[in-house]
Amino acid sequence: MLTAAFWGFVGGAALIVGALLGLYARASNRTIGLVMAFGAGVLLSAVSFELTLEAFEGGGSKAVMFGLTAGALTFFVGDWLVDNRGGHRRKSPIAQTHASQGGAMALVLGALLDGIPESAAIGSSLLGGGEVGVAMVAAVFLSNVPESMSASAGLKAADRSTRYILGLWGAVAVVSAIAAALGYAVLGSASPEALAFVQCFAAGAIITMLGDTMVPEATEHAGKLVGLLIVAGFILAFLLSHAV
Repeated sequence: MLTAAFWGFVGGAALIVGALLGLYARASNRTIGLVMAFGAGVLLSAVSFELTLEAFEGGGSKAVMFGLTAGALTFFVGDWLVDNRGGHRRKSPIAQTHASQGGAMALVLGALLDGIPESAAIGSSLLGGGEVGVAMVAAVFLSNVPESMSASAGLKAADRSTRYILGLWGAVAVVSAIAAALGYAVLGSASPEALAFVQCFAAGAIITMLGDTMVPEATEHAGKLVGLLIVAGFILAFLLSHAV
């Protein structure tokens, strides 16, 4: 369980990295969009091969179908609620220079909404003595960096201190570690069908997040190269997940 928590924290720590970049670096919107596109491709591949395919092989098509549907609907509803509180551009590389405190905090709630299923997926990949999904950890890391860059700019504009901002993202990273640990501990004695359902629940939520936030934001800021970067990320993750 501690191993799962560690890898969940590694993925969540990207939020701290992104916060530092958002506060001190001056990366162009195009660069951030390209990173986001590459991360989307890595995440899509990891979801396909390390979650959905494994779930199908272990629990069958019914668990996959219901899990994907439940995860997608849950994310859709949660995302709608976050959007209405001002978090609809939480993955946008545009600095939230006019964000209210409530809107910036909605970005943090959005990061939790995105990150919990990702971290749970990391934890579940260790079940049965398996190795951690390197592609999944890399995908979570790459998707988290531009998200916290944007939210940190909004929190700074809302007159929050650097210490407060970094502490906030540190807390989100800890929640990610807890989610990964729970994903490992709670599912340790679950049936193959139940495990497959939870894996696909996380996959459905992540796929919906990709279509709703990451890919549109990447396309807006990086243009036509996004498609090529998504494929490049997909290829890299595929090779990582089949390296052994």
